[in-house]
Amino acid sequence: MEFIKVETKDLIGIITFTNEAKRNALSSGLLIQLIDALDQFQKESLRVVILRANQGCKVWSAGHDISELPRGRQDPLGYDDCLEKALRKIKEFPLPIIAMIQGSVWGGACDLALSCDLIIGSSSCSFAITPVNIGIPYNISGVLQFVKRLPLNMAKEMFFTAGVVDAQKAEKIGILNHLVPENELEPFTFDMAKLICSKAPLSIALVKELTTLFSSSMALSPIEYERLSNLREQIYNSEDYLEGIRSFEEKRKPHFKGK
Repeated sequence: MEFIKVETKDLIGIITFTNEAKRNALSSGLLIQLIDALDQFQKESLRVVILRANQGCKVWSAGHDISELPRGRQDPLGYDDCLEKALRKIKEFPLPIIAMIQGSVWGGACDLALSCDLIIGSSSCSFAITPVNIGIPYNISGVLQFVKRLPLNMAKEMFFTAGVVDAQKAEKIGILNHLVPENELEPFTFDMAKLICSKAPLSIALVKELTTLFSSSMALSPIEYERLSNLREQIYNSEDYLEGIRSFEEKRKPHFKGK
């Protein structure tokens, strides 16, 4: 692909931003390829996805491709915008997605990273949400995400100032799950992915579905409640549920198959 590299390793799907010449800007071309890669991963028997840039990069992503923004009389971050589609795809994707961050993250790329389930960063990583620099009216869902993920005062400061949050502060305010030394970023991230691969995939998928719903809404509708109840029923009637009980009783590691 022109903007990303897609590969699998054991049960791990890996998407790498490769358009360093454009600082991995979130162009429609890159985002369409990202969505297509996730669609393909969903068809395969994978357990977790890692989203990263090339090793040693200075910029993880420069954010929305400014050249593609509409020039007035059209919402730049509307429902059908490619970035919004990619954000929804990541949030709704049934597998955990880990953002492995090396280098700086700007604008809409912050939203992309925060849409992932876990963020692991090295000492070179930094974050800045920058709509105020160019007067973009950030959308409701994007602001809501920051407000729910970060302390309110820090979310406001990031939006108000477009200031850069360095790696240490990013860990302190909860952007990062883990801050690790530069040379340990890749092995640490893959060890985390392997650990997730060893757990029950159906249970993980349910937890992701629940946390996504709870973080994006104040209450569940009756239909959503029934759907989640049905998912829970599928899990406790599954082979994996029985395998989990048996492995505990037999004091061994479980071998889950996602069935």
